[in-house]
Amino acid sequence: MKFIEMTAVELKNVPREDTLVVLPIAAVEQHGPHMPTGTDHFICTAVAEAVEQNLPESLLLLPTQWLGASQHHLRWGATLTPRVENYETLLYEICESVLNDGFQRILILNGHGGNIGPMQTALRRLQVHYPNCQLLAASYWSIAEQEIAALMEGECKTVGHACEAETSLIMHLRPELVHTSKIENFSDYELDMVDGVYHCRDMYQRTSAGATGRPDLATPEKGAQMFSGIVARVTEVIASLTEVH
Repeated sequence: MKFIEMTAVELKNVPREDTLVVLPIAAVEQHGPHMPTGTDHFICTAVAEAVEQNLPESLLLLPTQWLGASQHHLRWGATLTPRVENYETLLYEICESVLNDGFQRILILNGHGGNIGPMQTALRRLQVHYPNCQLLAASYWSIAEQEIAALMEGECKTVGHACEAETSLIMHLRPELVHTSKIENFSDYELDMVDGVYHCRDMYQRTSAGATGRPDLATPEKGAQMFSGIVARVTEVIASLTEVH
């Protein structure tokens, strides 16, 4: 069930207690010299739509919120972003609209690292007012951590930024948008967690080209395998959530 394709009458007849509403959230921001600014949007939307096709009776898919919390990319340019506090409120109010319409279960499915803090805080704010509702949030890569890591050849085994994983996924989903001649080894980036301490720095301070990791190891075949694994795992987890009452 896709919210944006349904009429008000059809949506009124969707069961409120049993349906899991999924809100995909992403970003439009610079992704180094080789990747499109819509990378997070393309990947998250593709994952969410594939999962919805697998669970059409129990999942109500909202349209992807393409605007993300991306202030930490602004100095690279080519980035669209609200302020973090405004983004948190935006997520709160989208979810509030759904909950006030009677739905009792919502999952924010995230595709951009900068959204993690705001989405969790938005749900904490909502929980005070909707204590009996199921309020969930996860990044696709946290759900499919093992499936992604198993395919990564570089030292980094998770999703970074315009990295081996994201580049492989876009090579699979939108190959015409990848500038392969611009791909390099971008493993010189600075970590944001050092010895258990969070260092708050933007991507201009942490990277030499606005990208991280080893996109030079990316392939469309790896992207296809990764996408399939992500969709299967996210479907499995969401299916288990829809069984909880």
